[in-house]
Amino acid sequence: MDEGFRFKVILLGQGAVGKSSLLLRYVENKFSLRHISTIQASFQSKTIEVDGRQVELSIWDTAGQEKYHALGPIYYRGSQGALLLFDITDSRSFEKVKTWVKELQRVLGDSCALMIVGNKLDLEKERTVTEQEARSYAETVNAQYMETSAKENLGISQVFDRLAEEMIRMAEASPQQNTRTGNSNSANGRSNRTIELIDDEPKRSKCC
Repeated sequence: MDEGFRFKVILLGQGAVGKSSLLLRYVENKFSLRHISTIQASFQSKTIEVDGRQVELSIWDTAGQEKYHALGPIYYRGSQGALLLFDITDSRSFEKVKTWVKELQRVLGDSCALMIVGNKLDLEKERTVTEQEARSYAETVNAQYMETSAKENLGISQVFDRLAEEMIRMAEASPQQNTRTGNSNSANGRSNRTIELIDDEPKRSKCC
């Protein structure tokens, strides 16, 4: 296997769009109907194989509540990739993504691979943000676009694989970035850090 890569990925999105549910599904293949609210930030890692290369992802799940918004730049720094989630049934969460894109571009310039994700695809009948609208916006900010459902496990691994492919491409184009690793970790390994899950948000009929 070729020399591997280590990437930091930031997970951004308004509260209740399903960030923590998506990450839980990706790392542990689990899903909970309880709303999961992140306190400031939590960290998980997973090692995958992409085109014969080992990729270690350090994934930071940030709190979506407005009171934690000012802490965002602390977590952005050093990120090679960003997943920006919105709820396809909530147009306000899509508008919030645009704010985070601007902040990421201000802090990181064009050094961060962007993936915009429309989550809760299982609620397609309640959609208020069209796929075309979201995809068109993503193109204007040089981001990729995909749709997922953490509940139904749709598109989750594909999102991270696609983002990893783009981060590898960018790292190889900028070899000065310190993203190379050895091959000590096994593919599909994972670890968890400072995970804080609470159920302090109002109950919603729509899940993740």
